[in-house]
This record gives sequence, structure tokens and C-alpha cells, in this order.
Amino acid sequence: MSEKLGELLVRNHAVSQEQLAEALKGQKETGKMVGSLLVEMGALSDSELLQFLSEQHGVPSIKLSEFQVDPDVLKIIPAGVASKYQVMPISAKDSTLTVAMMDPGNIFALDDIKFLTGYRVEPLIASEAAVSEAIEDYYKVEDQENDTEKLEDLLSGFDTEGVEYIEEEEETDLSALEQESEDAPVVKLVNAILTDAISKNCSDIHIEPYEKSFRVRFRIDGSLYEMMNPPIRMKNAITSRIKIMSNMDIAERRLPQDGRIKLKLGKNREMDYRVSVLPTLFGEKIVLRLLDKSNLQLDMTKLGFGEKQLTNFQEAIHKPFGMVLVTGPTGSGKTTTLYSAIADLNKTTENISTAEDPVEFNLEGINQVQMQEGIGLTFASALRSFLRQDPDVILVGEIRDFETAEIAIKAALTGHMVLSTLHTNDAPSTVNRLLNMGIEPFLVSSSVNLILAQRLARKICPECKAPVEISKSRLEKLGVTPEQYEGVTFYEGKGCEVCNHTGNKGRIALYEVMPMYEPLKELVLQGASSIELKKEAMSLGMQSLRQSGIEKFLAGQINYEEVLKTTVRDDD
Repeated sequence: MSEKLGELLVRNHAVSQEQLAEALKGQKETGKMVGSLLVEMGALSDSELLQFLSEQHGVPSIKLSEFQVDPDVLKIIPAGVASKYQVMPISAKDSTLTVAMMDPGNIFALDDIKFLTGYRVEPLIASEAAVSEAIEDYYKVEDQENDTEKLEDLLSGFDTEGVEYIEEEEETDLSALEQESEDAPVVKLVNAILTDAISKNCSDIHIEPYEKSFRVRFRIDGSLYEMMNPPIRMKNAITSRIKIMSNMDIAERRLPQDGRIKLKLGKNREMDYRVSVLPTLFGEKIVLRLLDKSNLQLDMTKLGFGEKQLTNFQEAIHKPFGMVLVTGPTGSGKTTTLYSAIADLNKTTENISTAEDPVEFNLEGINQVQMQEGIGLTFASALRSFLRQDPDVILVGEIRDFETAEIAIKAALTGHMVLSTLHTNDAPSTVNRLLNMGIEPFLVSSSVNLILAQRLARKICPECKAPVEISKSRLEKLGVTPEQYEGVTFYEGKGCEVCNHTGNKGRIALYEVMPMYEPLKELVLQGASSIELKKEAMSLGMQSLRQSGIEKFLAGQINYEEVLKTTVRDDD
């Protein structure tokens, strides 16, 4: 575009070839537009440049110094966006927004503004200096008066000082972003949401658009709580801001997208957010999963294992070969359990490789591979490659199909320790899941060392923990025997500021650990049902999920309702 303008200027004898060459050289050094450099050199006046630009683009020009902008129009484009694209809003009528800019050929800027505002954008040409001066004057005078009182209320009490956004593979000082936050309420609000989620120990952020409302919910200790309702007019701007931070395509609103955000909090702490965008009827819903490496618990003794359960699990993962399977629904803590196992096995003498989708945490000394199904990098193909890499320990994020299961089992039978996950309700039913995939019973019985099922239960808040009476009928409904509850004091949280008046603070895992003893292997070969396997496993000493929950309930760690919510009776 700049060369065409230069040719136009030279052809009309407005500037000489030498002056154009000097301006082009200056453009490479400074990044400024050729027209602006020619004005700075004195080769052209502002009015002459506008005339030629108007002729080049077929767009009328405007003298901003002679125009008064309505304050209501300024509310349509946030200061940060105006500054980024060097665009000054002039007027809005019906569905058309008129803006002044130096380069009306900047299609990306026009498309983004159209997307952010919902208006059809009509550009006028103004000099670069005039646009910059107008943005500075108008937006400084406004001094964020454009923000609604509702938004100011939302932002009050949030502290986003010291927050830095880190672009993928590169740390970026966010002094520029902090400066934008003073001008752009959208950026400040997004930072506030991200940092407030950290302070509340939130695991997921849900940003949800509806027809007439817009809400933000936090998942804290497994339950969702509504935290705020930003102005619905900011829906597109907030979505766009998060997509930009996640390196997503902000122009694509019809397909789901995934990305990642990294924040630097002070000097010694970083927070990763795994971002998922899903198109819905009234806009794009965003879910951010918080991945805080500083809170990653890799000490098995603190996860919630019983003494015998921990001994069985450690013995199974330290065998020279075989398979250990961890089962449970999404969000049940399977990744934490597997990472704690990997951390325990991580020695300089071991070659450990993982195939994950996605890689949630980076672990030093582990060869972690992110799955990319779009280019053919699946769990099965990664497993094949691992077996050519002289592995000792292999972690497969999830066994989803026969092909992956078959390769994993063959690896477990040929001198490798294989760790993986499956989505089943309990440990015994995992065997039938493998058989239903097409794996032969003799392969299952000879390869699987141990199966572990788990759930996460909310712990009673220690600050408002108080004794509570529970009737015998309710205890019997839970499956607690008189011998177990005699003389026991039961507790629940009353609700306080520390636990956000929920009565619960933090979570603990409930485990069902089933080593594959010889009698169980015989039952697998005979084609026994999951009910038969469970009865035999419990007779051999396996503690079920319900029993694990009852144990922690009697110990005063979780309340009565939490046991009912997370587990089922063993005779159901």
C-alpha cells in the first residue's frame, strides 16, 4: 500500500524520487507509515497527504481539529482498541459507526472493530498525527467516565498489580498491558477475573453469554458459584480479549477453539490457564481451567490414601513391568494421582515418556508429548514411537480405543511399566471395559498390576467446623454400622468468610485400590461380571469408594452429605 502511495506522489510531482527513497528507508527503521515520514521531512503538508490518501483509497478525508466528538460515541470503542489500531470514533447512526484513521486499507483493524462493537464500520481518512492527538485528548478527558457504574463496582476490590501475561514460550513484561488497563476497562476486568479466581482457589472459570444476561462463575472445591454479571454490551470485547491472550483466531466464532494463557504473578509464581471456547446460541462460552504448578500435590502420602492402599499402589508402580490403571470421571483428580506416581518413579536411571491431551503441567526430567489428532499424533501413534525410544515408564493420558489399549498392554507385557486412565465408575468395572474394547481376557489378567478408582470430596472448613447430631437411620442409610459410629463425634462446617460461607474448604481424594490378586485373575479368565469381581476383591481386603468415604466421615474430614454425593452403597 505504501509503495502505491509513493508512486502516486512521485507521478503527481508532489515529492521527488529521492525523498520517497529516504522515506522508505525510514519506514524500515521506524515502522512508521511513508506518508507520515514525508510530512515529518517537510516534503508534504498534512492537507496534501490527506488529499492523496483520499484519492488513493477513494475515501473522504476529515479534519479532526474541526470536529467535536459526542462522548457517547467514545463509549463504543475502548481506549485500548482505539490506541492499538489508531482509530478515532466520530459518529454512530443506526448500525453504522464512522471512524477516522490514517490507513482505511487496514482490513484487520476494521474487521476487529466491527466484531468488537457490532457496528458496520465506515472509515474516513485523517492524518496520523491528528488521530493520535484526538485519541489522547478525548480519552484522557473522559478518564474512564465511559465505564458504567456497574463495571466500576465489579472492579472495586480487585488487585491486579504485578500481573504479567506471558506469551507462549516467551515472557513478556506487561507494563504495556497495565498501561492499557488504565484506559481499557475490558482488559482490567479480564485481569481481575483471572486474579480473583486464583485468590479464591478456583479450579475453573465459566464465562457464559445468554440472551439478556452475561455471567461469570467459579468452580471452587467442585461446586460452581456465580461471582459477577458484567454488562452484556461487553460480551464480545471480553471474549475477544481472552481469545487474543490465548493465541486464538478472534475472527472465528463458529467453531470450538482451544488455547492457553500464562500469567506471571510477582517474581516467583506463574499460573497457566487452559482455555476452551465453545460457540453457543447467544455467543461464545469460555471455560478456563487453572493449572497452578505451585499447588500441584506430588506427595502421595497427602492425597488421601489409606495406609494399606498406599502400600499396594506403590508396590504396583515400582514393579519392573505391567499396567496400573486410574479411573474416575473428569475432574476427579486422576492427573494428580498419575503425576505423583511419575514423580515417585522419576530418577536419572529411568527413561519416562508421557502422551497427554493436554499436557497440564511441565515436569522436570519427563519427556512429555502433547497429542495433535489433527496431524495424526494420537495416543496410539505416540505409544508406537515411545517403544522405539528405549522407555522404562510410559504414561498414556487415556485409553480410548482398542488400538491404544492393545499397544499399551503389549508394552506392559514386554518389560515396560505403563500408567494410564479409563473412564469407569469403579475399579472392578474397568476390567469389563477393557474386555468390551476387544482385549482378550488372558491379556488383561497377565498385564494389569492394579486398578485404582477415585473421587474428590470437599473437606470440612477447619475455621467453622462444629459438632452436629446425625440420626441412626441416616447413618444406617450411609452404611455405617453401630460399632463404627458408637462414641464418634460428627462434624460439619457452619459457613464463614474463609470458606465463602459454604462450610467446605479444600478437597481430599477417596480411593478404591484393587490389586490384581491371583483369585481375581482367575475370575477374569472365567468371564466374571464386575459385581463378582467386586465381591471377591472386597473379600480380599479392598476398601470400596463408599468405605473410603465413611472412613473420612468418621474421622471428621468430610461431612455426611459429601459421602452421599460422591459415592454409592456397595450393595447398590
